[in-house]
Amino acid sequence: MLERAELPTTFFADEDTPPVEWKISDGLTDYDVAVAFMEERVAMIAAGEARELVWLVEHPPLYTAGTSAEDRDLLAPERFPVFRTGRGGEYTYHGPGQRVVYVMLDLRRRTRDVRALVAALEELAIGTLAEMNVKGERREDRVGVWVQRPEKPREASGAIAEDKIAAIGVRLRKWVSYHGIAINVEPDLDHFSGIVPCGIANHGVTSLVDLGLPVSMADVDIRLRTVFERIFGPTENIRT
Repeated sequence: MLERAELPTTFFADEDTPPVEWKISDGLTDYDVAVAFMEERVAMIAAGEARELVWLVEHPPLYTAGTSAEDRDLLAPERFPVFRTGRGGEYTYHGPGQRVVYVMLDLRRRTRDVRALVAALEELAIGTLAEMNVKGERREDRVGVWVQRPEKPREASGAIAEDKIAAIGVRLRKWVSYHGIAINVEPDLDHFSGIVPCGIANHGVTSLVDLGLPVSMADVDIRLRTVFERIFGPTENIRT
């Protein structure tokens, strides 16, 4: 079996597939509203009644628990609402200042390979960071995208400290994906202290602003779309 880093990093659709629709929501989107929307859209895509969609949102502060989440990793259960979700992964945080990218793609038109999809989503996050001169990296033993922090004390093993900057979790229904990735632009990093993010206790969490980049959400969105099209193919603004 190929390691994640060896999987293909493009995920193009069949030639006759229309461009992926691209939607950006202003303000904060309630999590349960987002999940209901995704489930309806995924059903329509699977039935051939709607096009693929990428939806960019921000959420109010909340924690989500993936299918591998363990109760012991929820350190402050009363701090924010907790949502049990069917995506892969463990506990994660969503909140203002974090760009959540919901990716609803028809793998029947692409590649029926979940690991390849995850690798492509990792590449989307890594490529977006690279557009802002941030080196994001994948780790075979850890999900998500990581940045080295040489200015921090080294780990007990002597390795350079690393912080997580992007989380990834997907779910499939009838070979149509939903959920996706979350990139930390300028969230309140203290909010992550209520959980063990993704079950990994010995690493920190960072953001673009924490790394010293004064970027806006709009700056990130432009780069996200550019990199998405390199990996997944063309997009167009959603029709209203």
